[in-house]
Amino acid sequence: MSVERGSGDLSGFSDEMYLDAGATLTDNRSDVFSQSDAIVCIRSVSANPDFYESDMALMRPEQILIGFLDPLTTPENFKPIATSGVISFAMELIPRISRAQSMDALTSMATISGYKSVLIAAQFLPKIFPMMITAAGTLTPAKVFVIGAGVAGLQAIATAKRLGAVVKSYDIRSIVKEQVESLGAKFVELTMDTDSTETTGGYAKAMDEDFYNRQRELMGEIVSESDVVISTAAVPGRKPPVLVTENMVQDMQHGSVIVDLATDLGGNCELTKPGETILVKGVTIIGATNLPSEVPNHASRLYSGNVVDFLIHLVKDGQISIDRQDEIVRETLITIDGQILHQKITEILGLDLTSADTERS
Repeated sequence: MSVERGSGDLSGFSDEMYLDAGATLTDNRSDVFSQSDAIVCIRSVSANPDFYESDMALMRPEQILIGFLDPLTTPENFKPIATSGVISFAMELIPRISRAQSMDALTSMATISGYKSVLIAAQFLPKIFPMMITAAGTLTPAKVFVIGAGVAGLQAIATAKRLGAVVKSYDIRSIVKEQVESLGAKFVELTMDTDSTETTGGYAKAMDEDFYNRQRELMGEIVSESDVVISTAAVPGRKPPVLVTENMVQDMQHGSVIVDLATDLGGNCELTKPGETILVKGVTIIGATNLPSEVPNHASRLYSGNVVDFLIHLVKDGQISIDRQDEIVRETLITIDGQILHQKITEILGLDLTSADTERS
Protein backbone atom coordinates (compact mmCIF):
# COMPACT_ATOMS: atom_id res chain seq x y z
CA MET A 1 0.00 0.00 0.00
CA SER A 2 1.42 3.38 -1.04
CA VAL A 3 0.72 6.57 0.92
CA GLU A 4 1.75 10.09 0.02
CA ARG A 5 4.21 11.36 2.63
CA GLY A 6 2.68 13.88 5.03
CA SER A 7 -0.87 13.10 3.96
CA GLY A 8 -1.97 12.45 7.54
CA ASP A 9 -0.19 15.33 9.26
CA LEU A 10 -3.21 17.62 9.59
CA SER A 11 -5.33 14.75 10.92
CA GLY A 12 -2.89 13.75 13.63
CA PHE A 13 -1.48 10.69 11.82
CA SER A 14 2.29 10.74 11.43
CA ASP A 15 4.24 9.08 8.62
CA GLU A 16 5.62 6.65 11.19
CA MET A 17 2.09 5.47 11.99
CA TYR A 18 1.56 4.57 8.33
CA LEU A 19 4.91 2.78 8.21
CA ASP A 20 4.03 0.82 11.34
CA ALA A 21 0.77 -0.22 9.65
CA GLY A 22 2.72 -1.63 6.70
CA ALA A 23 2.42 1.20 4.18
CA THR A 24 5.10 2.44 1.82
CA LEU A 25 5.66 6.20 1.79
CA THR A 26 6.36 8.20 -1.33
CA ASP A 27 7.18 11.87 -1.94
CA ASN A 28 5.77 11.75 -5.45
CA ARG A 29 1.99 11.76 -5.81
CA SER A 30 2.25 10.06 -9.19
CA ASP A 31 3.97 7.08 -7.57
CA VAL A 32 0.86 6.42 -5.48
CA PHE A 33 -1.12 6.05 -8.70
CA SER A 34 1.46 3.99 -10.56
CA GLN A 35 1.98 1.55 -7.66
CA SER A 36 -1.69 0.95 -6.79
CA ASP A 37 -4.51 -1.15 -8.23
CA ALA A 38 -7.07 0.90 -6.31
CA ILE A 39 -6.96 4.60 -5.43
CA VAL A 40 -8.81 5.57 -2.26
CA CYS A 41 -9.47 9.28 -1.88
CA ILE A 42 -11.77 11.46 0.16
CA ARG A 43 -13.15 13.68 -2.57
CA SER A 44 -12.68 13.39 -6.33
CA VAL A 45 -14.44 14.03 -9.63
CA SER A 46 -17.45 16.33 -9.03
CA ALA A 47 -16.75 16.49 -5.29
CA ASN A 48 -13.29 17.94 -5.98
CA PRO A 49 -13.55 19.90 -9.26
CA ASP A 50 -10.32 21.83 -8.72
CA PHE A 51 -7.97 18.85 -8.65
CA TYR A 52 -9.61 15.72 -9.98
CA GLU A 53 -8.56 16.28 -13.61
CA SER A 54 -4.86 16.21 -12.73
CA ASP A 55 -5.39 13.04 -10.69
CA MET A 56 -7.41 11.38 -13.43
CA ALA A 57 -4.53 11.97 -15.84
CA LEU A 58 -2.44 9.69 -13.62
CA MET A 59 -4.95 6.84 -13.66
CA ARG A 60 -4.88 3.91 -16.06
CA PRO A 61 -7.54 1.59 -17.50
CA GLU A 62 -8.90 -1.02 -15.08
CA GLN A 63 -7.63 0.99 -12.08
CA ILE A 64 -10.23 1.44 -9.35
CA LEU A 65 -11.23 4.81 -7.85
CA ILE A 66 -13.10 4.88 -4.54
CA GLY A 67 -14.27 8.02 -2.76
CA PHE A 68 -16.90 10.74 -2.52
CA LEU A 69 -17.45 11.51 -6.22
CA ASP A 70 -20.76 13.44 -6.22
CA PRO A 71 -22.14 11.70 -9.32
CA LEU A 72 -25.74 12.91 -8.98
CA THR A 73 -24.92 16.63 -9.14
CA THR A 74 -22.68 16.79 -12.22
CA PRO A 75 -22.94 13.37 -13.86
CA GLU A 76 -21.48 14.62 -17.13
CA ASN A 77 -18.04 14.58 -15.47
CA PHE A 78 -18.15 10.79 -15.56
CA LYS A 79 -18.19 10.53 -19.36
CA PRO A 80 -14.40 11.04 -19.71
CA ILE A 81 -13.81 8.78 -16.71
CA ALA A 82 -15.77 6.01 -18.38
CA THR A 83 -13.87 6.55 -21.63
CA SER A 84 -10.55 6.27 -19.77
CA GLY A 85 -11.46 2.77 -18.59
CA VAL A 86 -11.30 3.64 -14.89
CA ILE A 87 -13.61 1.69 -12.57
CA SER A 88 -15.23 4.13 -10.14
CA PHE A 89 -17.22 3.65 -6.95
CA ALA A 90 -19.05 6.49 -5.16
CA MET A 91 -19.04 6.06 -1.39
CA GLU A 92 -21.99 8.43 -0.91
CA LEU A 93 -24.20 5.94 -2.76
CA ILE A 94 -23.72 3.09 -0.29
CA PRO A 95 -27.27 1.70 0.13
CA ARG A 96 -28.94 2.01 3.51
CA ILE A 97 -29.27 -1.69 4.19
CA SER A 98 -28.20 -3.56 7.31
CA ARG A 99 -25.21 -5.36 5.79
CA ALA A 100 -23.82 -2.10 4.43
CA GLN A 101 -24.06 -0.08 7.65
CA SER A 102 -20.34 -0.33 8.41
CA MET A 103 -19.57 1.06 4.92
CA ASP A 104 -21.96 4.02 5.11
CA ALA A 105 -19.52 6.91 4.77
CA LEU A 106 -22.28 9.46 4.21
CA THR A 107 -23.71 8.66 7.63
CA SER A 108 -20.25 8.88 9.20
CA MET A 109 -19.60 12.34 7.80
CA ALA A 110 -23.12 13.54 8.58
CA THR A 111 -22.59 12.52 12.20
CA ILE A 112 -19.47 14.69 12.40
CA SER A 113 -21.20 17.59 10.64
CA GLY A 114 -24.20 17.56 12.96
CA TYR A 115 -21.97 17.60 16.03
CA LYS A 116 -19.69 20.33 14.73
CA SER A 117 -22.57 22.55 13.58
CA VAL A 118 -23.74 22.98 17.17
CA LEU A 119 -20.26 23.85 18.42
CA ILE A 120 -19.98 26.50 15.71
CA ALA A 121 -23.38 27.90 16.63
CA ALA A 122 -22.37 28.04 20.29
CA GLN A 123 -19.22 29.92 19.34
CA PHE A 124 -21.12 32.66 17.51
CA LEU A 125 -24.20 32.89 19.76
CA PRO A 126 -23.79 35.74 22.28
CA LYS A 127 -25.51 33.59 24.90
CA ILE A 128 -24.70 30.38 26.72
CA PHE A 129 -26.59 27.21 25.90
CA PRO A 130 -27.59 25.84 29.35
CA MET A 131 -29.75 27.43 32.01
CA MET A 132 -27.65 28.84 34.84
CA ILE A 133 -28.82 29.97 38.26
CA THR A 134 -26.37 32.42 39.73
CA ALA A 135 -26.29 34.95 42.55
CA ALA A 136 -26.68 37.65 39.93
CA GLY A 137 -29.78 36.08 38.43
CA THR A 138 -30.98 33.21 36.26
CA LEU A 139 -29.85 32.77 32.68
CA THR A 140 -32.41 31.02 30.49
CA PRO A 141 -31.30 28.25 28.11
CA ALA A 142 -30.79 28.85 24.42
CA LYS A 143 -33.58 27.83 22.05
CA VAL A 144 -32.35 25.64 19.19
CA PHE A 145 -34.42 24.66 16.17
CA VAL A 146 -33.08 21.84 13.97
CA ILE A 147 -34.62 21.54 10.50
CA GLY A 148 -34.27 18.02 9.17
CA ALA A 149 -33.94 15.00 11.44
CA GLY A 150 -31.68 12.80 9.38
CA VAL A 151 -28.29 11.67 10.67
CA ALA A 152 -26.81 15.18 10.84
CA GLY A 153 -29.97 16.62 12.37
CA LEU A 154 -30.24 13.94 15.04
CA GLN A 155 -26.61 14.42 16.01
CA ALA A 156 -27.17 18.19 16.17
CA ILE A 157 -30.15 17.61 18.45
CA ALA A 158 -28.16 15.31 20.72
CA THR A 159 -25.23 17.73 20.92
CA ALA A 160 -27.42 20.76 21.62
CA LYS A 161 -29.23 18.84 24.36
CA ARG A 162 -25.92 17.82 25.93
CA LEU A 163 -24.98 21.50 26.02
CA GLY A 164 -28.23 22.29 27.86
CA ALA A 165 -30.31 23.96 25.16
CA VAL A 166 -34.06 23.67 24.70
CA VAL A 167 -34.37 21.91 21.34
CA LYS A 168 -37.15 21.62 18.78
CA SER A 169 -36.93 19.82 15.46
CA TYR A 170 -38.97 19.43 12.32
CA ASP A 171 -38.79 16.93 9.47
CA ILE A 172 -41.28 16.27 6.67
CA ARG A 173 -40.98 12.57 7.52
CA SER A 174 -43.22 12.16 10.55
CA ILE A 175 -41.76 8.69 11.07
CA VAL A 176 -38.69 10.27 12.73
CA LYS A 177 -40.78 11.82 15.53
CA GLU A 178 -39.92 9.01 17.93
CA GLN A 179 -36.19 9.39 17.28
CA VAL A 180 -36.34 13.13 17.89
CA GLU A 181 -38.26 12.73 21.14
CA SER A 182 -35.94 9.96 22.34
CA LEU A 183 -33.15 12.55 22.35
CA GLY A 184 -35.15 14.89 24.55
CA ALA A 185 -36.25 17.34 21.86
CA LYS A 186 -39.75 18.43 20.92
CA PHE A 187 -40.90 17.30 17.49
CA VAL A 188 -42.71 20.10 15.67
CA GLU A 189 -45.78 18.88 13.83
CA LEU A 190 -47.08 21.07 11.04
CA THR A 191 -50.57 20.65 9.61
CA MET A 192 -49.47 19.26 6.27
CA ASP A 193 -49.91 16.06 4.27
CA THR A 194 -46.66 14.13 4.72
CA ASP A 195 -47.75 10.63 3.74
CA SER A 196 -45.47 10.40 0.68
CA THR A 197 -42.41 12.36 1.76
CA GLU A 198 -39.86 9.54 2.17
CA THR A 199 -38.01 7.43 -0.40
CA THR A 200 -37.52 3.69 -0.06
CA GLY A 201 -33.93 4.42 1.00
CA GLY A 202 -35.09 6.51 3.96
CA TYR A 203 -34.29 9.92 2.45
CA ALA A 204 -36.64 12.87 2.14
CA LYS A 205 -38.35 13.24 -1.23
CA ALA A 206 -38.32 16.42 -3.27
CA MET A 207 -41.71 18.13 -3.00
CA ASP A 208 -43.40 20.81 -5.10
CA GLU A 209 -43.13 24.53 -4.42
CA ASP A 210 -46.65 24.76 -2.97
CA PHE A 211 -45.60 22.29 -0.29
CA TYR A 212 -42.49 24.31 0.58
CA ASN A 213 -44.44 27.60 0.64
CA ARG A 214 -46.84 26.13 3.18
CA GLN A 215 -43.92 24.69 5.13
CA ARG A 216 -42.17 28.06 5.33
CA GLU A 217 -45.38 29.76 6.41
CA LEU A 218 -45.91 27.35 9.30
CA MET A 219 -42.26 27.37 10.41
CA GLY A 220 -41.94 31.14 10.44
CA GLU A 221 -42.97 31.64 14.07
CA ILE A 222 -40.65 28.89 15.34
CA VAL A 223 -37.68 30.30 13.42
CA SER A 224 -38.35 33.83 14.70
CA GLU A 225 -38.30 32.75 18.36
CA SER A 226 -35.18 30.56 18.05
CA ASP A 227 -31.70 31.62 19.12
CA VAL A 228 -30.11 29.04 16.83
CA VAL A 229 -31.42 27.46 13.62
CA ILE A 230 -29.51 24.52 12.19
CA SER A 231 -30.73 23.42 8.78
CA THR A 232 -29.87 20.00 7.40
CA ALA A 233 -32.67 19.41 4.87
CA ALA A 234 -31.37 17.86 1.66
CA VAL A 235 -32.64 15.69 -1.18
CA PRO A 236 -29.96 13.49 -2.80
CA GLY A 237 -28.96 14.79 -6.21
CA ARG A 238 -31.28 17.80 -6.04
CA LYS A 239 -30.93 21.41 -4.99
CA PRO A 240 -32.05 21.62 -1.35
CA PRO A 241 -35.31 23.44 -0.61
CA VAL A 242 -35.19 27.02 0.65
CA LEU A 243 -36.83 26.79 4.06
CA VAL A 244 -35.61 30.01 5.70
CA THR A 245 -36.39 33.10 3.63
CA GLU A 246 -34.95 36.60 3.87
CA ASN A 247 -38.16 37.77 5.56
CA MET A 248 -37.85 35.00 8.15
CA VAL A 249 -34.27 36.05 8.90
CA GLN A 250 -35.38 39.65 9.39
CA ASP A 251 -37.93 38.47 11.96
CA MET A 252 -35.26 36.73 14.06
CA GLN A 253 -33.79 38.36 17.16
CA HIS A 254 -30.47 40.19 16.93
CA GLY A 255 -27.67 37.86 17.91
CA SER A 256 -29.40 34.76 16.55
CA VAL A 257 -27.37 32.26 14.52
CA ILE A 258 -28.18 30.12 11.47
CA VAL A 259 -25.87 27.23 10.54
CA ASP A 260 -26.75 25.97 7.07
CA LEU A 261 -25.50 22.43 6.49
CA ALA A 262 -27.08 22.19 3.02
CA THR A 263 -24.74 24.85 1.67
CA ASP A 264 -22.80 22.73 -0.83
CA LEU A 265 -25.80 22.42 -3.16
CA GLY A 266 -27.38 25.81 -2.54
CA GLY A 267 -28.49 25.96 1.08
CA ASN A 268 -31.72 25.93 3.07
CA CYS A 269 -31.45 29.63 3.88
CA GLU A 270 -32.15 32.07 1.09
CA LEU A 271 -29.25 34.31 2.16
CA THR A 272 -26.57 31.66 2.70
CA LYS A 273 -23.22 32.16 0.98
CA PRO A 274 -21.20 28.93 0.70
CA GLY A 275 -18.08 28.94 2.84
CA GLU A 276 -18.83 32.38 4.27
CA THR A 277 -20.11 33.77 7.56
CA ILE A 278 -22.25 36.84 7.05
CA LEU A 279 -24.24 39.18 9.28
CA VAL A 280 -27.73 40.19 8.14
CA LYS A 281 -29.88 42.44 10.35
CA GLY A 282 -27.96 41.22 13.39
CA VAL A 283 -28.33 37.53 12.47
CA THR A 284 -25.20 35.49 11.82
CA ILE A 285 -25.60 33.12 8.85
CA ILE A 286 -22.92 30.47 8.48
CA GLY A 287 -22.58 28.72 5.12
CA ALA A 288 -20.98 25.60 6.51
CA THR A 289 -19.01 23.50 4.01
CA ASN A 290 -17.07 20.29 4.61
CA LEU A 291 -17.40 20.37 8.40
CA PRO A 292 -15.83 16.88 8.79
CA SER A 293 -12.52 18.45 7.74
CA GLU A 294 -12.66 20.51 10.93
CA VAL A 295 -12.64 17.32 13.00
CA PRO A 296 -10.05 15.56 10.82
CA ASN A 297 -8.82 12.86 13.18
CA HIS A 298 -12.15 11.28 14.00
CA ALA A 299 -13.52 11.95 10.52
CA SER A 300 -10.54 10.09 9.08
CA ARG A 301 -10.99 7.18 11.49
CA LEU A 302 -14.66 6.81 10.57
CA TYR A 303 -14.09 7.17 6.83
CA SER A 304 -11.17 4.76 6.74
CA GLY A 305 -13.29 2.20 8.58
CA ASN A 306 -16.04 2.61 5.99
CA VAL A 307 -13.61 2.21 3.09
CA VAL A 308 -11.84 -0.80 4.58
CA ASP A 309 -15.13 -2.63 5.05
CA PHE A 310 -16.11 -1.75 1.48
CA LEU A 311 -12.83 -3.11 0.13
CA ILE A 312 -13.19 -6.27 2.19
CA HIS A 313 -16.62 -6.69 0.62
CA LEU A 314 -15.09 -6.45 -2.86
CA VAL A 315 -12.22 -8.88 -2.28
CA LYS A 316 -12.78 -12.57 -2.94
CA ASP A 317 -9.90 -15.06 -2.65
CA GLY A 318 -7.35 -12.26 -2.48
CA GLN A 319 -8.60 -10.52 -5.64
CA ILE A 320 -11.02 -7.67 -6.22
CA SER A 321 -14.17 -9.18 -7.65
CA ILE A 322 -16.92 -6.90 -8.96
CA ASP A 323 -20.20 -8.78 -8.67
CA ARG A 324 -22.78 -6.57 -10.34
CA GLN A 325 -25.60 -8.68 -8.95
CA ASP A 326 -24.66 -7.58 -5.42
CA GLU A 327 -26.77 -4.63 -4.25
CA ILE A 328 -23.87 -2.80 -2.60
CA VAL A 329 -21.75 -3.04 -5.75
CA ARG A 330 -24.66 -2.21 -8.06
CA GLU A 331 -25.61 0.94 -6.13
CA THR A 332 -22.06 2.34 -5.89
CA LEU A 333 -20.49 1.33 -9.21
CA ILE A 334 -20.52 4.28 -11.63
CA THR A 335 -18.12 3.37 -14.47
CA ILE A 336 -16.66 0.10 -15.77
CA ASP A 337 -15.72 -1.34 -19.18
CA GLY A 338 -15.68 2.15 -20.68
CA GLN A 339 -19.32 2.80 -19.79
CA ILE A 340 -21.44 4.57 -17.20
CA LEU A 341 -23.56 1.79 -15.75
CA HIS A 342 -25.26 3.33 -12.73
CA GLN A 343 -28.98 3.48 -13.47
CA LYS A 344 -29.65 6.91 -11.92
CA ILE A 345 -26.70 8.48 -13.71
CA THR A 346 -27.66 7.05 -17.09
CA GLU A 347 -31.22 8.30 -16.59
CA ILE A 348 -30.02 11.82 -15.79
CA LEU A 349 -27.72 11.80 -18.83
CA GLY A 350 -30.35 10.25 -21.08
CA LEU A 351 -28.14 7.27 -21.92
CA ASP A 352 -29.69 4.04 -23.14
CA LEU A 353 -27.49 1.54 -21.37
CA THR A 354 -28.30 -1.75 -19.70
CA SER A 355 -26.19 -2.85 -16.75
CA ALA A 356 -24.41 -6.10 -17.36
CA ASP A 357 -25.30 -8.94 -15.04
CA THR A 358 -22.00 -10.73 -15.26
CA GLU A 359 -19.38 -10.85 -12.56
CA ARG A 360 -16.07 -9.16 -13.18
CA SER A 361 -12.85 -10.33 -11.54
